[in-house]
Amino acid sequence: MGTTAMTGMVLSVLAGCASVNSGSGTVDVIAPPPPPPPPVGTVLVDWRGVISSFNRDRLNRRDAAWKVALEQARRLGGSGNLDALGALIDPDAGQPDPSMPSGHYRCRTVKLGSQAEYDGLGYVVYGWFRCRVERTDQGLLLTKLSGSQRVQGLLYPENSKYMVMLGAMALSNESRAPAYGARPDRDTVAVLERIGPQRWRLVTPWPHNESNLDVMELVPE
Repeated sequence: MGTTAMTGMVLSVLAGCASVNSGSGTVDVIAPPPPPPPPVGTVLVDWRGVISSFNRDRLNRRDAAWKVALEQARRLGGSGNLDALGALIDPDAGQPDPSMPSGHYRCRTVKLGSQAEYDGLGYVVYGWFRCRVERTDQGLLLTKLSGSQRVQGLLYPENSKYMVMLGAMALSNESRAPAYGARPDRDTVAVLERIGPQRWRLVTPWPHNESNLDVMELVPE
């Protein structure tokens, strides 16, 4: 080994050492390695640390919302063809792998049940609007782009069957939805499920107004 290479090796070793006086002599101590660099990429937040207690209760009672809403829909009747919706309004239709690819989607909302109980329509099937799913630093963001009620929220991974969405609603001519938690009366909690090849639904239990369960169907545009 040449003199230059040997000198470089010695300097490298010495750079990672420190001298400690033990009282009976000097001992070389190797310095600890530097800390690892911070992680690169998206760091997903657990929705349990974000959700309000009110919305957690709504989410936990979604089975009851399905039961009440479907019973009211069939008993009271409504607007549109309920029987033609198939898996969209089957509570057990969820399939594995719920995550959605980024892109634009056609989306329509079906409102099931009535908060008036014995008055009004038991269901309403709305026409098609436009939605978008995009990847952000916080995770998947779903936005309804058209219509008078436009939900926007982050989709949080939960398990192999569904994702949890926390978001808020923009109304009428508002340019954007408020941030989750800024307007509790606009907050939305929902579950995203895949119900077929290239077909998803966003299920909102106990919405603030009108119905007892909202189901949004999403298919690629």
